[in-house]
Amino acid sequence: MKKVYLASLLSFTLMTANAQEPMIPMFGAPQVDVKFDEYKAAPQGFDQERAGIAKGTVQLIEYQSESVGTVRKANVYLPPKYDKKKKYSVLYLLHGIGGDENEWYKDGGVPNIIMDNLYADGKVADMIVVMPNGRAAKDDSRAGGYGSAPAFGEFDKDLIGSLIPYIEKNFSVYTDRDHRAIAGLSMGGGQSLNFGLGHMDVFAYVGGFSSAPNTMRAAQLIPDVDKVKKENKLLWMVCGGADGLMNNSAQLKAFCDENGIPCTLINYPQGQHNFVVWKYGLYNFAQLIFK
Repeated sequence: MKKVYLASLLSFTLMTANAQEPMIPMFGAPQVDVKFDEYKAAPQGFDQERAGIAKGTVQLIEYQSESVGTVRKANVYLPPKYDKKKKYSVLYLLHGIGGDENEWYKDGGVPNIIMDNLYADGKVADMIVVMPNGRAAKDDSRAGGYGSAPAFGEFDKDLIGSLIPYIEKNFSVYTDRDHRAIAGLSMGGGQSLNFGLGHMDVFAYVGGFSSAPNTMRAAQLIPDVDKVKKENKLLWMVCGGADGLMNNSAQLKAFCDENGIPCTLINYPQGQHNFVVWKYGLYNFAQLIFK
């Protein structure tokens, strides 16, 4: 699958208030007129640790990457009372250009807390959440910055060729597309849209949170409209209303609406490029998959 990475990724670094990730504006890009889906606020405390409920665990795994040629790391969230005798679905949750396998878990995304609360309320299907390093390079540290942008475009080889087989060998999970989802924030949102729609034989559910300019144009993402209608089970996006990257998601939403492809895009009111929006994305996306 052809990878398209804009030169602006390597040139601009603007930080919004409380942002965890660089926000890279698409200067001169025309505004896309699109109909947003209804915004419903998440309940108070959805991302706060609760006493008196069962808690999941997060473990750091290491796996050999055939495409990168080195040992790589990922964090894996296992739900409360994880049982090896059961089968679980898998959500692959990707970070942004400034992060790594720890960004969601340690930099403010609290995916374990969000998932624990959803489990306690009976709002999610049984799943594990895998948080990999989406920078497919031997030096996959955060220090690479924008210079590592091309490595994000190669991550599907590592993800599909090495990480997914490792997860399926070492955890009690289903191994078919109907039990796999991919979603991510910023650069990871673009990766999720590119890889999820580009590999519908692997992923049935696709989510993009504040997706960055690495997101392919809609006609490249969806060359076969009928195939997407038939095979994709969920295409769900959210972006902050004050985020300069909204057009990356809006152009895909507009294309889908024009072609009758089911697609959701939430405009988070006054939302910026930060975990306020991305936590909201995970909270909602997790409730919609594998059902």
